[in-house]
Amino acid sequence: MMPIYELLCKICWNSEFGKGFFEIGYFDRIEQKIIRVSLEKIILEKGNHATFQLMDANDELLTIPFHRVREVYKNGELIWNRPH
Repeated sequence: MMPIYELLCKICWNSEFGKGFFEIGYFDRIEQKIIRVSLEKIILEKGNHATFQLMDANDELLTIPFHRVREVYKNGELIWNRPH
């Protein structure tokens, strides 16, 4: 299985593979469920292989560890998942 950081880099930098609508599903410890968000809402910091950031519904900046990412979807189809 490709590491999640490598997959996200492939989506961002490979123009052919990166065509389409991408969502990631990460496990939210408070809600105890997988939350799906558009890749467009994610902030990736170059060289940071541990976390990404996103704005939640209350406009709070959240830092999410990559190990909590469970799923990646392309155009609604599951293309990557990590066992729960």
